[in-house]
Amino acid sequence: MNRILELEQQRAALNTANLAIKDKAQLEKRLLTPEERTTVEGNLTQMEGINATLSLEQRIAASSNIPGDRTTVHDNTLDRPFGYEARAGENAEQKRMRLMCGFGEQLVAIANAARRPDRPDARLLQINERGVAAGASEAVPADGGFLVFPDFSQEIMSIAHDTGMVYTRGRKLPLSEATNAIKIPGIDEQSRVDGSRWGGVRMYWQNEADATTATKPKFRLIELVTKKLMGLFYATDELIADARMLGAIVTQAFGEEVGFKLDDAAINGDGSGKPQGVMSANALVSVAKETGQASGTVVFQNVTKMWYRLHARSRKNAAWFVNQDVEQQLMQLSLAVGTGGSSVVSGVAPNGPSIYVPAGYAGNEYAMMFGRPVIPIEQCQTLGTTGDIILADMSQWVYVDKGDVQQATSMHVRFLTDEMTYRWVYRVDGQPIWNSALTPFKGSNTLSPFVALASR
Repeated sequence: MNRILELEQQRAALNTANLAIKDKAQLEKRLLTPEERTTVEGNLTQMEGINATLSLEQRIAASSNIPGDRTTVHDNTLDRPFGYEARAGENAEQKRMRLMCGFGEQLVAIANAARRPDRPDARLLQINERGVAAGASEAVPADGGFLVFPDFSQEIMSIAHDTGMVYTRGRKLPLSEATNAIKIPGIDEQSRVDGSRWGGVRMYWQNEADATTATKPKFRLIELVTKKLMGLFYATDELIADARMLGAIVTQAFGEEVGFKLDDAAINGDGSGKPQGVMSANALVSVAKETGQASGTVVFQNVTKMWYRLHARSRKNAAWFVNQDVEQQLMQLSLAVGTGGSSVVSGVAPNGPSIYVPAGYAGNEYAMMFGRPVIPIEQCQTLGTTGDIILADMSQWVYVDKGDVQQATSMHVRFLTDEMTYRWVYRVDGQPIWNSALTPFKGSNTLSPFVALASR
């Protein structure tokens, strides 16, 4: 780490801690306690030492003409670093190194601005001046509202993607900043029989001078209108005083929650106030249980029939999504071979084909079935219930979002309990692009990119 940057971060953290102590005393209309005075005086002493060292480091850097070093700008409301404009030739990591000490420190700055709206941290104002609006529906300036700096918003989303197992496999469509919705023309194709391909296109083998019937494709409109995913976070003054803890808690908790809710919507969403998931898709194919099959079981014929109801073009992208309770059943799958009652079981069969190959074999991250990954997720239903095992090509599920997660804050919502309120909003929508299952050119069993096993 750049030594000058490291010293500035240390000084900023000490200054933030002092402001939190002072503002807490002002809010409670009292003087500082002896313990608080000792802490503040100790922090000030450390800051004086840092200032002396920092001045020396800056003089050394200036005399050495080290590329990329800078002179620190000071004012009475700001101990940097974050929010500086990008420099020519600077890469993303170099920019991040110059930003605020951490996500928690920015939340502390937001909390301090809410308590002292007449003296907000200049870095927060600098962010808003770059076009991150703090408007009536996003954040209320009178309540100390500021949006999270984009780098930190993206940090939350990166954790959501690491946690999300389903929606990240969907196809993300671009959405302009000027709108909250997108309309996509789609082909209304429900059958592959003659006269139905592309919704009505047909060509003929013609004899000379024979008349030809005109045909045309049939279209439908797919519309995605962003829905609001929102969360609230309450932070006590004690938690705010520990900026690093606050940042870690918020980043981890809300990042994982975003991922969980989006996965749940992609699987189970009904499209009412949330995205539409594959289980409520008109194109979903449900495979019935076998005659006489015991309840709460999965047998070889179940997964075989599911595989053959999956549209052929979806096989290279599909994945099995299962409730973790299903895995034990998959490990016991067997197929009778020959006339002597022998069977080929799951795992790596030495004398025959493998049905279910456990995770870890041949370096596979996930278990494999029919060459496709088996991914256990919480959002699948319990064993024996429709949706406990799903075979889906999520590239046939599209979604849009309205930028990154946005955040605003208020000190008034939980004023009586001395807590800051942070609000998180993410606008997103998604739905399957298939309007119905597909009748094949030859055969009667419909096909789909989304197949589920019926209840047993």
